[in-house]
Amino acid sequence: MIEDFRLKVFAEVARLGSFTAAARALGVSQPAVSQNIAELERFAGTRLLYRSRGGVELTARGRQMLAQAEVVLRECANLENSFRAPRTILLRNVSHEGRVCSILISDGRFADLDAPSDTPADKTVEAEGMAILPALYNTHNHAAMTLLRGYADDMPLEQWLQDYVWPFEDKLGPEDIRRGSDIAVKEMLSSGSVFFSDMYFDIEETIKAVDESGMRAAIGITVMENHSKSVEEQKMQFVRDWKDPSGGRIQLVMAPHSVYTVGPDKLRRSAAFARKNGLRLHIHLAETRTEVENCIRDYGTTPVRYLDSLGFLGPDVIAAHCVHVDSEEWKILAERGVTVSHCPCSNMKLGSGRFPYELALESGCRLTLGTDGASSNNNLDLREEMKFAALLAKVNGDPALLPAAEIFRWATVNGAEAFGIDAGEIARGKLADAVLVDLGQSRMQPCHNLISNYVYSADSSVVRCVLCDGQIIYSSL
Repeated sequence: MIEDFRLKVFAEVARLGSFTAAARALGVSQPAVSQNIAELERFAGTRLLYRSRGGVELTARGRQMLAQAEVVLRECANLENSFRAPRTILLRNVSHEGRVCSILISDGRFADLDAPSDTPADKTVEAEGMAILPALYNTHNHAAMTLLRGYADDMPLEQWLQDYVWPFEDKLGPEDIRRGSDIAVKEMLSSGSVFFSDMYFDIEETIKAVDESGMRAAIGITVMENHSKSVEEQKMQFVRDWKDPSGGRIQLVMAPHSVYTVGPDKLRRSAAFARKNGLRLHIHLAETRTEVENCIRDYGTTPVRYLDSLGFLGPDVIAAHCVHVDSEEWKILAERGVTVSHCPCSNMKLGSGRFPYELALESGCRLTLGTDGASSNNNLDLREEMKFAALLAKVNGDPALLPAAEIFRWATVNGAEAFGIDAGEIARGKLADAVLVDLGQSRMQPCHNLISNYVYSADSSVVRCVLCDGQIIYSSL
């Protein structure tokens, strides 16, 4: 079999006319060059080179091989350039914190935030007229529910779930989940998100979509009371056998759906299994007033207090919604180190109520943002979610509550920290998850305050490039 390296050796010997010079150019020994040439000549069944004191000369057959070898080597180089992930990327003349600089990314992390503009790199991005910002982290989502976008709008949560969503989902197969996840991934990337925490089923299909996209994700092992023991064991075995195909971008989490779909025994088992296997927990919590009333009826207390009594709450828990949570419960969440995922658009659309911003902020709880599924939002644009959250916080009369810089932190570094991702900031040594936004867009002008523009004025059209783990995974440049 002819190998690429043997052709490189042959071409270098022919170009330089010397085995010794070729060895030096390729960084190998002279005997290694001789061995590779000998293997090629055995393969060809004829001499390819004449060796003399004056150097090396190609035979007629050698000239034929060289002509074809050069074509093969050029195509190999083209293939390598097209598909090899660059280890270093230089963002040249990008705006960062109000000044123009060049930023070097190496091995997936920010290596130099003030690199010389002529720094060698595998890939250079001409970023003049653009600003760099941290990418966004969507901490509560049901990705494949893009398939239900616009399907059942403008109705209460209980009716929406029981009469429309769950019957629709019963008809979905793995191919449908893959299509829905692919749509979700493309939508999130185009609006600047590099991560989502998912809670759905047929997770192997969503994992494939994430792996191929270059994004990050926390994929939930959904737990429901109506799952049989055999289904439950299959899910546990999936966790035990898990090997991340992405090399570190995908993690599994245990995702008991809610206190109204999972009984106390399964909630305890889910938490115990997650902690034994080093997984986080993801759950809907106190989303509606009805959920709270039913929990008091069934268990004699509110959802937060109920989960706390089961030993469920802890720093490994991400609780979505938390709309109907009183001041004492916020203290419980904070003391247990729970992360809360706020989903303003879904909460408003389903009439779930206004998130208690004042209590949440006072509690000191880690607060993040999620879109929920496209069926109740109806998009997955986390940048838009920042604006709605910041505005909804102010409707009770305090325009200073939840300023742009703070909600931006919820969507970036808080979300990354909640899932153990060393990112969310443009800082040396941090994972290079970032977006390049177009400062020339009319929505970004004038730019008195970049973060304010991004939160209150921008839309997804300002996102020109998205990097995750130091790789460009979306670009409209």
